[in-house]
Amino acid sequence: MVLPPKTIHSVGEDLTATKTPFAEAVEVDTFDGKLHIEWDPTASVTPIGQLPFFIEFLKLGNRFEPWIKDCPLVYTSHNAPTKTDVLGTLLLSVLSGHTRYAHITTLMGDTVNSILLGMNKIVSDDSARRALKKIDEVEGVQWLQQHLYSSYGPLLNTPWILDVDVTVKPLYGHQQGAKLGYNPHKPGRPSHTYHTYMIANLRLVLNVEVQAGDQAQSAHSLPGLMSILNKLPLDQRPTFVRGDCDWGSERVMSELEEIDQHYLFKLKKSKNVKALINKHHCSGEWTYFKEGWEAKTDQLQLQSWEKERRVVIVRRRVSNNNIMGLELGSGKQQKELAFVDGPEDMKLYEYSVLITSLAGELVTVVQHYRDRADCENVFDEIKNQWGWGGFTTHDLKSCQFISRIIALVYNWWSLFVRLAHPEKHYEAITSRPLLLSSVGRLTKTGRQQKMIITSSHSETKRVQAIYRRMTTFFSDLKSAAPQLTPQACWEQILAKAMTAFSVVTRPEQIKILPLPT
Repeated sequence: MVLPPKTIHSVGEDLTATKTPFAEAVEVDTFDGKLHIEWDPTASVTPIGQLPFFIEFLKLGNRFEPWIKDCPLVYTSHNAPTKTDVLGTLLLSVLSGHTRYAHITTLMGDTVNSILLGMNKIVSDDSARRALKKIDEVEGVQWLQQHLYSSYGPLLNTPWILDVDVTVKPLYGHQQGAKLGYNPHKPGRPSHTYHTYMIANLRLVLNVEVQAGDQAQSAHSLPGLMSILNKLPLDQRPTFVRGDCDWGSERVMSELEEIDQHYLFKLKKSKNVKALINKHHCSGEWTYFKEGWEAKTDQLQLQSWEKERRVVIVRRRVSNNNIMGLELGSGKQQKELAFVDGPEDMKLYEYSVLITSLAGELVTVVQHYRDRADCENVFDEIKNQWGWGGFTTHDLKSCQFISRIIALVYNWWSLFVRLAHPEKHYEAITSRPLLLSSVGRLTKTGRQQKMIITSSHSETKRVQAIYRRMTTFFSDLKSAAPQLTPQACWEQILAKAMTAFSVVTRPEQIKILPLPT
């Protein structure tokens, strides 16, 4: 008997092993019984199925295409993505509520909205970061500032107020400009500062500048403010500029007075300011405002000022029913709490002093400053719902670009929501689920494209009614579009969106189209 030869090499794994296809059904147990699940990678679906209405808004308003065309991004490689792919990806990412570049990967499977935006593909997060680094900083800032202005420019023909403020963005790496500065929520944490200029009440961003964390003072915001004011025509300048106590300095007020720009700021409680409060405390003749607030006006000249200016003293009596406590001790010392107790006839007052060049009524000036609290809501919305708290890169230039891109998309979406709901402002946490999020399936039959939208929102019928009214308005606008310039079409849209504010832009040139009920 002849035995077979012994094998020298060990037998490897079977190369013909079966593999489970990705689309094969899997079985899971649920409380309603067994469920068979399959994946369909070929279906054209999107989680933001109502985006086509916003795309039509951008197309009729001539917002998206000029933004792409004017971008100073230049590629030399034939394999590089187009500008439409890069900026369209960033637009979809910001609209989706992303806060990191890495979140862009969740859009890679969206083959619906990328096509409707004229894109070839969704680029990767690395491609988006590299694209921002390739743009020249000076040209990129001018490009974004130009399109920010074109989004709100027609609204400046009516009286408006300019709010200036700074917000802090904590950082957790080794980014350029990460410095220790004023950071009330995370003391000791390096940060960036976002110097922001806004249109009050409309909640639109005029411009934003990203600076190092130790540059949070008004002295670092003043050049940007003066640049905005000097570029605006005289008939489009704000009625007055409004800011907190950091802005009540001689340098700021003197520069604004040189260009005849009114202002309304708050003063720090310095020694001479406290002396002014002491002077008027018991003098009487206070003007009652509301809710226990009282006000008086006077003239004041501090040591660092070159002249006297009008001040408004505001006070409010603290209710005796409140329990007031004093905390003693700081740092790592043991803190002690002491309650403020006194006779029943003791009166406690809360004081603040405003500095202004306005000559209006006392009550009106006080109300104007109280309305400034709304700008804190804008910071909260853009930082927590639009990505200002994220999209962090090592270089400061990319942070400058993405902050302005977010502000531009925020302005576009805010105006779009105003068109849907003219009566009030809806934050993204409410407007996105209502007007954007839904499952959309794109089907093609011959030359016709059809989008089937499935929404799980409880107010689906209301959304359908809103979009039917909006598409009717767009249809009327498209019928008149051949007779109008692209800028005139945008002004038509703004005029309708700002109906609640009685904003009519250039009424001698534009006839506002009625929105059907």
